[in-house]
Amino acid sequence: MLDVPYGTQVDGADWHPAVRTHLHVGRALPAHLAPYAPGPHTLGRFVERTLNPDDQTPGAGQHAAPRETLEPRRLQFEAADAIAARAQAGGRQFLLADEPGVGKTVSAVLGAIAVGDLRGARRVLVVADRPAAITIGHWCRTISGLGDGGLQWVVITWDRLEKVVDHAWDVIIADEAHALRRTTTKRWRLWARISGHGKPHDQAPFVIATTATPGHTPLELPYLAPAYAQAHEEPMREWTSAAQPAATFATALERHGVGVEHGRHGATWTADPVRRATDLARVRGWLADQEPPAMLHRAAPWGPVPISGMPVTLTPVERTAYEAEWGEFCREMDLARRGRNTAKGRAALLRFRQKAGLIRVDSTVDWIAQQVAAERQVACSVEFVATAADPISERLREAGIEVAAIYGRDRFDPEAERLRFQTGAARVCVFTTVASISLHAGETLPGGARASTEPRVGVFHQARFSGIAGRQVTGRTHRDHQVSPWHVAYAEGTVEEQVGRVMVERIAAASDTVGGDTSGLTDVAALLGADWLPPTSLVEDVA
Repeated sequence: MLDVPYGTQVDGADWHPAVRTHLHVGRALPAHLAPYAPGPHTLGRFVERTLNPDDQTPGAGQHAAPRETLEPRRLQFEAADAIAARAQAGGRQFLLADEPGVGKTVSAVLGAIAVGDLRGARRVLVVADRPAAITIGHWCRTISGLGDGGLQWVVITWDRLEKVVDHAWDVIIADEAHALRRTTTKRWRLWARISGHGKPHDQAPFVIATTATPGHTPLELPYLAPAYAQAHEEPMREWTSAAQPAATFATALERHGVGVEHGRHGATWTADPVRRATDLARVRGWLADQEPPAMLHRAAPWGPVPISGMPVTLTPVERTAYEAEWGEFCREMDLARRGRNTAKGRAALLRFRQKAGLIRVDSTVDWIAQQVAAERQVACSVEFVATAADPISERLREAGIEVAAIYGRDRFDPEAERLRFQTGAARVCVFTTVASISLHAGETLPGGARASTEPRVGVFHQARFSGIAGRQVTGRTHRDHQVSPWHVAYAEGTVEEQVGRVMVERIAAASDTVGGDTSGLTDVAALLGADWLPPTSLVEDVA
C-alpha cells in the first residue's frame, strides 16, 4: 500500500481500482517509494495487512515499537478506569466529555486497551476530526507512545468512514463526536452501520465518544441513543430507526420528559428556560447517574478561559462602508423573509459577515502586531478565507511578521504550519479549523522537543455564532495548564457588538452544560433579523 498524494505520478506506484489506492507489488519496497509507505495504525497499513495476512516481514505488521514513550497523568488513568468499569458492567457506550486540554486522547486510548483486555477485542477503530494531516499523526503517535495493547488499530477521519464500513470493529473511539449531531447525512448512515447503532446492546461494538461540547440541544445527541436506551432498559428500536432516525430520537426524548416542540422545521427544543434547565439535568443524569457512570466530565484544573470583547472604533470611512453594508443586508433579508426564500436569506447573511469582517482587517492586523511586539504568540481564529484569512496573513507578512496558515483546503500542509507556530518560527497562526489542533505553549512535539514557551493570546476576528464552536476554538491554546486569554473583535456601536456579547456569554454556558448554546443562537438570529431561518444557518461550516 502506498499513500500517494492525489494527482501525483510516482514510478512503481500503480493505481488499483479494486482497492481504490496505489500499490507496489514486490518482495520489498524500493527506496524511492519508502516515503509513501503508510505509517503504523493508518488505514493503508491495515489494508496492506489484510492483503498480506501471512507476511512476517519486519515492519509489515500493524504493531511497531514506539519512537517515544508517553507517561499518562493520574486524571487520564482515572478516565480509563471509568471507561473500563462501564464496559465490564455490560455497557455499550461511554461519553468522555472532559474540557479541552484535560487529555481525552490519552484517556480514550488507555480506555480502549482496557476494554480490549476485558472483552477479548482484536480491532479498534479511531475516527478523528480533520485536518487529517494533523489529527491522524497525533492519534497514531499517541497509540505508539502508550503501546497498542496487542490490538489492531486503524485511525481515519470522519470523511473516510466508507473505507471501513465493511469491516468488523470491537471497540470504536469517536473523536469530536459532536460531528454526528445530524442524522440526515451520509456520515450518519455510515456511522450507524459501523457502530452497530441498531444492534442489540450485547452485540454492538463498545463506543467511546469523546467531545468537550456534545451538542447545542438534547435533539443533537442521537449518537448517544445507545447509552440512553440502555439507561432506560429499552431496545434500540425505541430510540432509532433507519428510515426516520431524527423523528424516532425526538419521540423517545419526549416520551422521557424532554421538552420537545413540533413545528414547520420538525422537532425543536422548548424555549422555556426553566424547562431547559430541567432537561439538561435530566439527559445528563441518564448517563452520569448510572452505576457505574456512562459518562465523565471534568473541568480544566487551570480554570475557565479568560474571554472578553475587543471593541474596534471604525474610522469615518470604515463606518460609512459598514453602515452601507448593514443597510443592504437588511433590505436583502427583508425581501428574503417576505418570500420565505431561505437560500437568499442564507446568502445575505454570509455576504454581510464576510464584508463586515473585511472592513476590520486593518485593526486586527494592528492588534496582532502589538501583541507580537510584546513577545506573545497570537492565534487568530477566522471563519472566511478570502475576506479574512488571506488579507490578515498577507498584511502581517508585509509587516515582516511570519504567519502559519491553517486554512484553505490543500493550500498548506497543516501539520508543518502548526509546527512552525509551535516552535516559534511563526509568531502568528491564522486558522479556520475549530478543533483537533494544539497551539498551546510548552507542548511536547513529535520527537520529544518542546513547543515555545511564550504566552499565547487569541483573537476571534469574527464572532462565532455557536458557543460550542467558540469553546472548541479557545481550547486550542487554553489547555494543558496553559492559561490563554481570548478576545472577540467587533465594530463598536454596531450589531457585531451585541453579537459579540452574546458569544462571550454562550462560551461560558457551553463550558458548563450540554445545550446551553441554543438560546444564544436564538438571540443572535433575532439581532440579525434571521430568526425565520433554520438554526443550522448560523452554525454551518462556511470556511
